[in-house]
Amino acid sequence: MAAAQDLDDLGALLTPEGYMPRVVDREMQRGLEAAGWVVIEGPRACGKTWTGLRFARSAVRLDTDARTMSAAQPEVLLRGPTPRLIDEWQVLPSVWNHIRHACDSTRQRGLFVLAGSAQPADDATRHTGVGRARRIQMRPMCLFESGDSSAEISLSGLLDGAECSAGRTDGGLDAVAEVLCRGGWPGQLDLPLPEVQQNLRDYLGEVARTDIGRLDGRPVHNPVRVERLLRSLSRNTASEASHSTLAADVGPESLHRHSVREYLESLRRLFVLEEQPAWPVRLRSRAALRKSPKLHLVDPSLAAAALGANPAALLRDASTLGLLFESLVVRDLRVLSQPHNGRVWHIRDAAGHEADAVVECPDGRRLITEVKLGGAEAIETAAISLKRLADRLDTTHWHNPAQLAVITATGYGYTRKDGVHVVPITALGP
Repeated sequence: MAAAQDLDDLGALLTPEGYMPRVVDREMQRGLEAAGWVVIEGPRACGKTWTGLRFARSAVRLDTDARTMSAAQPEVLLRGPTPRLIDEWQVLPSVWNHIRHACDSTRQRGLFVLAGSAQPADDATRHTGVGRARRIQMRPMCLFESGDSSAEISLSGLLDGAECSAGRTDGGLDAVAEVLCRGGWPGQLDLPLPEVQQNLRDYLGEVARTDIGRLDGRPVHNPVRVERLLRSLSRNTASEASHSTLAADVGPESLHRHSVREYLESLRRLFVLEEQPAWPVRLRSRAALRKSPKLHLVDPSLAAAALGANPAALLRDASTLGLLFESLVVRDLRVLSQPHNGRVWHIRDAAGHEADAVVECPDGRRLITEVKLGGAEAIETAAISLKRLADRLDTTHWHNPAQLAVITATGYGYTRKDGVHVVPITALGP
């Protein structure tokens, strides 16, 4: 088997007409103009290769055989017109330093694009890229990218305090449950939903059986227990479940919490699991802030697949639908806020005041949100809760007031008289 595939082979995967633009495209362009190489990191099948190919003039794809054949002379992989895509680079981590040397010797920018679906166990070799490499996080498509959002409401506008307006969304909760179960996997948007969900179950099976075992330094693992842990994470999505809670929830053969911690770290390294950290903000009151992160699989469709839940099942279980919908909203806020270098937090204090997601940008803009499936009563309750929380925040050193929004699954988009925005997720764009 050849150690690499030429661009002609990889290019057959897509055409200019077949590529669906991604929010990170602009980051990619800026990164190639400013740094020696760009690193795209994210879970398998989220579109990293397609995006890399859009900017590359040549490419190689590494696999197990390529690693064996190229270990002696990894610099051979760097030969070709630039920018050169090196796909799944993490299977041969030593290529990192060769790329660094190539960029240092020429002092040129935009020479390489590295795409990886796992973090190498020893991250020390990557620290030498500081100031030379631009890292870009890539996730499955948000609804704007997959064409399921009208983008009538701009996240940038919300952060700036602009009023919003959007027509009523079509399809109702049925449509939301459908896109939630399908997920944002670009290679599966045209498949029937049952086939997509079977593919996602296979995806999770590969994570449990193969991917974790391939991580360097990963001790012998039990795939059955990993699958049970994935189901437990799916049941506890968008929650602050502790390691002990997850360990006890695994099933008859419960895991030790230390094993849970190790498996969670492996899932993070595979970009399958993402934490939503607690917002480190000060309160005017003495109520203690919770510090535990919320847990999300990188796309709520994985949780639905792990639970064996199709849209009809979710529509019969409003509680699970609500939690998975919150996870979908967090995914979309992460994707859409990335061009602003935004981070997505959550907040809850001991008195029960909370916000499901807080988008915070380095320039001080903030959007505090509650996530609801919809309905006038739920929106009213959420808006009142947001106002109360905002009154408890210590804003002494804030230059801009925080914006408040209730993000819904259905309905109209508008700004209430009290300044709280109501935003259907199917109307939200960059």
